[in-house]
Amino acid sequence: MPQTHKGFGELSGEDIRLSIADHHFTTGGRSGHAYAVNGTVPGPLLRLKEGQDVRLHVTNTLDQDSSIHWHGLLLPFQYDGVPGVSFPGIKPGETFTYEFPVRQNGTYWWHSHSGLQEQAGHYGPLVIESAEPDPRYDRDYVVLLSEFTPIHPHAILRKLKVGEHYFQRQMNTATAGDLSGEMRRMWGQMRMNPRDIADVTGATYTYLINGHGPADDLQLVFKPGERVRLRIINGSAMTFFNIRIPGVPMTVIQADGQDVDEVEVDEFQIGIAETYDVIVAPKDGSHAIVAEAMDRSGMGVASLTSHAGHIATPPALREIPTLTMTDMGMMDHAAMGHEGHGMGDMGSMDHDMRDTSLLPDDVKVGPGIDMVAPMPSDRMDFPGLGLDKVEHRVLRYTDLKAKRMNPHREVDRGMEIHLTGNMERYMWSFDGKKFTSVTDDPIRFGYDERVRVKLVNQTMMAHPIHLHGHFFELVNGADHRHQPQKHTVIVQPGGTATFDLTANEPGDWAFHCHLLYHMHAGMMQVVSVRPFPEGAPRSAGA
Repeated sequence: MPQTHKGFGELSGEDIRLSIADHHFTTGGRSGHAYAVNGTVPGPLLRLKEGQDVRLHVTNTLDQDSSIHWHGLLLPFQYDGVPGVSFPGIKPGETFTYEFPVRQNGTYWWHSHSGLQEQAGHYGPLVIESAEPDPRYDRDYVVLLSEFTPIHPHAILRKLKVGEHYFQRQMNTATAGDLSGEMRRMWGQMRMNPRDIADVTGATYTYLINGHGPADDLQLVFKPGERVRLRIINGSAMTFFNIRIPGVPMTVIQADGQDVDEVEVDEFQIGIAETYDVIVAPKDGSHAIVAEAMDRSGMGVASLTSHAGHIATPPALREIPTLTMTDMGMMDHAAMGHEGHGMGDMGSMDHDMRDTSLLPDDVKVGPGIDMVAPMPSDRMDFPGLGLDKVEHRVLRYTDLKAKRMNPHREVDRGMEIHLTGNMERYMWSFDGKKFTSVTDDPIRFGYDERVRVKLVNQTMMAHPIHLHGHFFELVNGADHRHQPQKHTVIVQPGGTATFDLTANEPGDWAFHCHLLYHMHAGMMQVVSVRPFPEGAPRSAGA
């Protein structure tokens, strides 16, 4: 029977009660254990208002600790919801009350920051209504992307540690026709495969929209002539999605809840934990909302339809993308001639991909690093794996410009952080240092200091890097007053991404890769912003 509801309940007001519990979830032919909030996967849509005060009472009925992190929200750090960093977590049987003023508007989400609960259903959408209504649309839908697997998250992590190719069903063979002998030799030398795009794939994942798999025939209904706002949230654990509605252009109006100048595209890639708001004006009929996994091992599907009961036919899965020399950080774009493709300067292939002498002294060299990108380059203009060769318009970070002017601030200092890993051993880190506890040396910022942070990806995987409690400005070619503000940035394989951060939220904040198993394997750090300004609370009990 087609589903015409959105897939989750909705809560609003000054006092909101949430309860975390064990659950059983089924979609299509897959069924298994899950964590539900208020009885549903995903949990309820929280609809708040800019300027209100909110109290969120969260009760944990599990037999293990839990938590909720309010992703993208500006709030006192003791209510950020990261166990061991900003609060102790919520013990079994306990209720914790998060209390803070709502200082912003836009599209956000919430999820567990305990163990691997987020993979198993403990997440949901969060919309903050603007104090000023937006006249550009007539209807408003949340489109929350995620995945479901019947395999326990800890079992997935164990399988990845034994062999990171466990979930791969589409690897190139040694005689693959699209690779030259020289390229095959290089890939073999690195014990890697050019189709190693995603750690966990459609082999075990069912891709969900608002908690519904493709077999559920989810419908979002509109009336002909309406303009529809879609609040697209990537609430998955491990999946980059390519979003398109074939035949329907999308006008991007927000990125990570922040207003940007309108830009019309036909497709965009959304990293884990990013959000994009788009406005569409679909013609009468049924249109497929397609969330195709970046490795093209499956898709989430819903129908945007003006005829209830009519299901749109989604397109077939496209060809699997293949990693290139640029993804190895092997050469700059000038040598390439064409973004990411072609062989360019063959001399650069003499580089040893494990030459750790190329790394700065503050990067810890050891078994946690199995690859060094010899020539990492700024890849802010790269639209995402598999989208650089399509015929239609694809969003790039370089297309984004802040709608409101940023304050004018000179940068006080620069900082470089290296994203490091050993894929074979499934070890992930910042600067070669695996996160173990808050007592590790944190990244320190002075309160109100402005820092330019350059992220250098030494690995061959894209990493969505998220900073809690702040927005940073992408250094994307826009003038500094119009650099777009985001809370999560994709750093492309073998590439760099740079942002400007004004550290004006005091406290201790998590900073991590939002690929859940990468974070869990050590790709996390704490950002400490000190001193506290006069009157700012220093702990949950203050």
